[in-house]
Amino acid sequence: MKKLRFGLQARFVLAVAVMLAVVLALLLLLLHRQKVMQQEVAELGRDAMHGMVEQSLRRHGQATVAQLSDALTNPLYYFDLDMVGRIVRSAQKEPDVSYVLVYDPEGRIIHDGSDEIAVYGQAMTDPLAYEAIAAREQHIQWSPQIVDVSGPILVGNQRLGGVRVGYSIASVRSYENQAVSAARKRLDELNARHLFWVLLLLLALVGTCVAIIGYVQRTLVRPIRQLANAAHAIEVGDYNSERMVSERQDEVGELVRAFSSMSDSIARHDRDVRRMAYTDSLTGLTNRLAFRESLDHRLMMLRGAGRQLALLFADIDDFKRVNDTLGHEAGDEVLQQFANRIRDAVEAMGGDDALLARFGGDEFVILIQDGDVRAAATRLSERLVAELGRPIAVQDRQVFLGTSIGITLFPEDASGATALMKNGDIAMYQAKVAGKNCYRFYSRAMDQAVERRVRLEQELRGAWERGELSLVYQPVFRLSDSRIVGAEALLRWQHPEMGMVAPSVFIDVAEQSGLIEAIGPRVLRAACAAAARWSIGSDPLDQLFVSVNVSPRQLRSGDLPEMVAECLRETGLAASRLHLELTETAVISDEAHASALLATLHRSGVKVWLDDFGTGFSGLSHLRRVPVDGVKIDRSFIADMLRDPDDLALTTAIIAMAHSLGITVVAEGVEKEGQFNILRERGCDLAQGYWLGYPVTAAEFAQLVT
Repeated sequence: MKKLRFGLQARFVLAVAVMLAVVLALLLLLLHRQKVMQQEVAELGRDAMHGMVEQSLRRHGQATVAQLSDALTNPLYYFDLDMVGRIVRSAQKEPDVSYVLVYDPEGRIIHDGSDEIAVYGQAMTDPLAYEAIAAREQHIQWSPQIVDVSGPILVGNQRLGGVRVGYSIASVRSYENQAVSAARKRLDELNARHLFWVLLLLLALVGTCVAIIGYVQRTLVRPIRQLANAAHAIEVGDYNSERMVSERQDEVGELVRAFSSMSDSIARHDRDVRRMAYTDSLTGLTNRLAFRESLDHRLMMLRGAGRQLALLFADIDDFKRVNDTLGHEAGDEVLQQFANRIRDAVEAMGGDDALLARFGGDEFVILIQDGDVRAAATRLSERLVAELGRPIAVQDRQVFLGTSIGITLFPEDASGATALMKNGDIAMYQAKVAGKNCYRFYSRAMDQAVERRVRLEQELRGAWERGELSLVYQPVFRLSDSRIVGAEALLRWQHPEMGMVAPSVFIDVAEQSGLIEAIGPRVLRAACAAAARWSIGSDPLDQLFVSVNVSPRQLRSGDLPEMVAECLRETGLAASRLHLELTETAVISDEAHASALLATLHRSGVKVWLDDFGTGFSGLSHLRRVPVDGVKIDRSFIADMLRDPDDLALTTAIIAMAHSLGITVVAEGVEKEGQFNILRERGCDLAQGYWLGYPVTAAEFAQLVT
């Protein structure tokens, strides 16, 4: 009689049976625990929902009162009840708001959102009124029916009154109960779905085990050994070994066929990697690495052959503004369109051996080798300036950019690749200095210009300590009565050897080198100290202000509010007498960051103006999101408003729209009486310019206002 053997298959069947029994026991335990946990989760969910609703209501109320306090400051200061009413009625439209009350420091009601304001001037006598009036900061009170959130309305340290917002607890409790019921229903649905999937997975597990038991006797050793041999061949780099063939339509067959084609796939991958390493992924052009290798090779072939080569460095003008205002996706689209235009021009005029590459960012490099390369480079540059100066359609709007091109020649300018590329970059920079959207050939004098810029930067370091930098003050006039109401602080540099250096020159050097971060705080402190000495009247409207320009670097650093607060504290200047001027493009380049900083300054009482308004990509829509007190119309619009109807119309529109937002409008560059008269007729608030007054020293300005 043949002895029965407890073989591998029997052991496997027994192991699977034990596994299924364990899984079934665990499943039953899991279902029981799930039922218990569902009940616990429902109770915990109710408690958590209650706490979350109260916390959410508290945060929402505090945020709403903070926004109302900021929004009501100016209307309440000027006692503009219509504006106060509009703001209150807008807040009353929010869900769950029972009432919004604006009151004076003594607790008398100023506005309740109604058209008649029947309770105007009456004292608030409800049980929650006393604590709301006495609170010096935001205060929250709870009653069985109402959550009352109040906060003071301040201008600097002066309290104009306060605002109260009441939220209905009954409606909040209703929302809470509905949310808990929905959550319980959702838990029941999830439980049913979970049970269905658990049963389905259990059936799948049983079926899989049965299938494995049925196929356990099939031969697997041979294909596995073949796969091991194939893997060893790939490991040693042999991609040409005999291909494995399998007709099996299962995972083993797929694995065999995958190993059979792996050597071909790796070879193709190697070729793709090399192509990617030498190609710009965005434009499909040759990249810096491949271009440098090609340039080195061509220079080696040209040495001693008496032939020339030209390099053109093309950089998109003001491309950063596209990324800052339209986003990086729009910037990528602009780069692709520029690349296509440059490619078409190079194919048409560059010759057969021309090579175009993108060096990264917004910089493109072109190599020309055929014929008279100087003449060819000139013609191609003129074509590129014309083509790239045409508008580009991006996101349903037209963008005007242009390009600056620097040209250098081999062997006339340099004999090595590194020197050639350096010269091309210098020539391109000189094209930008010349006004952009043009081209320049490299010359030895350009090296001297770069050296002068480096020297200027070195001389600027320590210029403040040496007493070379000083401030002058250009008067700012109120157009309604032609009276001086303040001054703009302007930085001047009197160099002992170079004489008076133009601000447009050294400010740009200071900004690019980072020196502005050291000079800016000193300018602010000196301007505040000078303004603190100016005699002022008792009327707050007659107090003279000083406006100080803030660079984009200072705005990006994030410590501007702290620096301003320290300067005001040291000099004793009132915050309302300090106006900070920021360029429009500096604010919109990072609107979220700028809005947070400007909101902090605004709450401290410091005024914020947008300088050169109208020259950037933004519009007045940004003023709704950025807390500014005034805009300065760029001098380019003021200069041509007497003869250009478009500039006059645009200036008039800016004044009207800014006034609709409660924003002060300042005109700069007023140099003619006609400009002054038109601006006054159009309702412009303030103005400055040579026709009104030249920049003067602090002492001379003090004499003007005494």
